[in-house]
Amino acid sequence: MRWLFLLGSCWLTLAQAALPFNVPEALSKAQLPADSVAIIVQPVDGGAPLISHNAAKAMNPASVMKLVTTYAALEALTPAYRWKTEVYRNGTLNQGVLDGDLIIKGYGDPALNITEFWRLLQQVQQQGIRQIKGNLVLDLSVYAPEVGQRPVLDDEPWRAYNANPSALLLNGRNTSFRFAVANTGNQPSVQLSQEFELPQIRVINTMQIRKGACNDWRSDLRYSITPQTDGVTVAFSGTLPSQCDARYLELSVLSDTQYVFLSFKKLWAQLGGQFNGQLVLAPATDANTLVTTWLSPPLDSVVRDINKWSNNVMARQLMLTMALEAGFTPADETGAALTLKQVLRQRGLQFAELVVENGSGLSRTERISAEHLAQLLVTAWQRPVMPVLMASMPILGLDGTTKKRLADSNSQGMAYLKTGSLEGVSSIAGYVQDMAGKRYVLVVIANHARASAVRKVQDALLKQLIEGR
Repeated sequence: MRWLFLLGSCWLTLAQAALPFNVPEALSKAQLPADSVAIIVQPVDGGAPLISHNAAKAMNPASVMKLVTTYAALEALTPAYRWKTEVYRNGTLNQGVLDGDLIIKGYGDPALNITEFWRLLQQVQQQGIRQIKGNLVLDLSVYAPEVGQRPVLDDEPWRAYNANPSALLLNGRNTSFRFAVANTGNQPSVQLSQEFELPQIRVINTMQIRKGACNDWRSDLRYSITPQTDGVTVAFSGTLPSQCDARYLELSVLSDTQYVFLSFKKLWAQLGGQFNGQLVLAPATDANTLVTTWLSPPLDSVVRDINKWSNNVMARQLMLTMALEAGFTPADETGAALTLKQVLRQRGLQFAELVVENGSGLSRTERISAEHLAQLLVTAWQRPVMPVLMASMPILGLDGTTKKRLADSNSQGMAYLKTGSLEGVSSIAGYVQDMAGKRYVLVVIANHARASAVRKVQDALLKQLIEGR
């Protein structure tokens, strides 16, 4: 295409103070006003930018904000940081019978999943508790209550990406629904199942099979959620294309405490334990007896899940953890934002335009300029945490959110990039290596109703920088 050729010719050997002439033409071809896009390309050694356009303009970065949060967290907490989840008891324990309550205190572990929770409960039973005559008490006191009550950003309140933080977040509080074409009997049907099945999540499946490719499999899928006193009913209708292999939809249909309680009851029984108590929310006290402590995977593992798959609630939990460790108890987003900015200032990164709401980019108010995001990446390149941060980013054409981008070109594997997308926002930022081995920082942010059209510009810039054409 002609506009791709014009974009390619913009790369100059001299540093540029403004956008080269033919890039505005490329943006025009994409029907994007030049002032709606910010671009910067800069050597990782901090040399003068090759391209700088609207670089100082404060922009909504969407999920690219996760680079700011994860870099600050790696500096503040270290890559070896681990979260703890404590289990206490009250009452007496005699021959496996606890005549009292079991108490679980969360500290905001963003990576606590069903498998790890099962192992934690196994540890509890190994400490001699087999029957609980009291209740299950959950202590969520390290977070301010309001952090779990934030309004959602769009009209999909049940989607997992909208889940609010919790001091005791299990499995990201999401239920993964699996859709597959079943070819049993005379007519194919839609097979629907939960990845971790809870009987209190009742599924109604009236979906049908339609002919066609799987590219737009979500286009005719509909669901409704009906909360009930003892659980929730999830009804699916619409159609699934016949050429689909297994597809998944993650929904958060239970509250954080419901999900923990119902998962506890199922796993405790599977482990052979007995429990008939209720759910109680209350803080642990000094009078309680510590039973066991669970430690999460290290932060260097957690940031990979956050950045490669753009996990919003994990990023929000991470920012709140920085506040906790800085002494803000209970933690909230205000203290977390202050802590994050202080960490950046200690590394010489003082950004007047920076606005941090929750650290995930799932926000209409978060702001950063392209030049300051590039400055952060250049600074990170010189820091000991650089290998961890870079390894957490999706690899172009190979994995994460960039798996399908430029996958069939020589650019595959030549860039580590975080992507961001909201309605009206499209962004990309990270490290790029050209065929000669020289590395650059690239940031492209578009804020416009047609922001998704900037993807062609992003890909053309990447291809030109990497392949020289």
